[in-house]
Amino acid sequence: MATDPKFQAAGRRVIATEAEALVQLADTLDDGFGQAVALLLETNGRVIVSGMGKSGHVARKMAATFASTGTPAIFVHPAEASHGDLGMITPADVVIAISNSGEVPELANLVAYTRRYSIPLIGISSQPGSSLGTQSDILLQLPQLGEACGTGIVPTTSTTMTMALGDALAVALMEHRAFTPENFRDFHPGGKLGAKLAKVGDLMHQGDAIPLVGDDMPMGDVLLTMSQKGFGVVGVVSTGGQLAGIITDGDLRRHMDGLLNMRAAEVMTPHPATIPTDALAERAVGMMNDRKITCVFAVDPATPNIAAGILHIHDCLRAGVV
Repeated sequence: MATDPKFQAAGRRVIATEAEALVQLADTLDDGFGQAVALLLETNGRVIVSGMGKSGHVARKMAATFASTGTPAIFVHPAEASHGDLGMITPADVVIAISNSGEVPELANLVAYTRRYSIPLIGISSQPGSSLGTQSDILLQLPQLGEACGTGIVPTTSTTMTMALGDALAVALMEHRAFTPENFRDFHPGGKLGAKLAKVGDLMHQGDAIPLVGDDMPMGDVLLTMSQKGFGVVGVVSTGGQLAGIITDGDLRRHMDGLLNMRAAEVMTPHPATIPTDALAERAVGMMNDRKITCVFAVDPATPNIAAGILHIHDCLRAGVV
């Protein structure tokens, strides 16, 4: 279906306008940003983020990003704050208040509360002379630019800059804390992201579920264990408990002649593939695909010769790891 080329032109204009605003925001970032990061790092409480309207939506996202990257944070609606939610804010917290104009009436009681109880206040506004700008302990000033709508009435450029500023604060805090993908996974156990960051130790079978037999066990008993455990393989351990080998369907076929007269050590394939329990499950899937196997034994890095668990490729698929 043919469309009016003016639609694409409008889209490009808005994106270009907002992109230029982000460049100006980066260029005008001053020492106040560093002071804000230092203050957030020093707080023993939470980061309270608040804003009204579109700024409120940005504030919710900002609080969520902080919380998921190691900085405890919550969103407090400024109107609800005036009706009891101010009690959620303690002197140990830091408040970030967002208003492009700096004159949103709903923020007034929240700002006054921070002043009354000496709660640090970080303001985000394009108007340093506004009520929010003058009351803030630290002001992160947005460049005074027109909105991308062209009429100046729809928050577009200003909300994009505020969103980027929140991301910049979160990443600066992450980097200082050396926040790792493993830490990130702890806060994101669900969904595609949680699956991508799942570790072998999160998905593996442990304890009595691990199919293990002694190296001197008769093959008749080995076959019984293999059938009972349901993995299609058994690990063979030495008298010292070390993982010495593995017996698979292929090993059984190769030793069909006189199989029941043999013992596990005679049938096993030595030095089986293993994977650390702290490795990403995604890496285990890659290993199993490369080796064309369906199971791999997991080992604790501190005791790499002892089977700590077993991971089946179906466990990974059920968890969404691909």
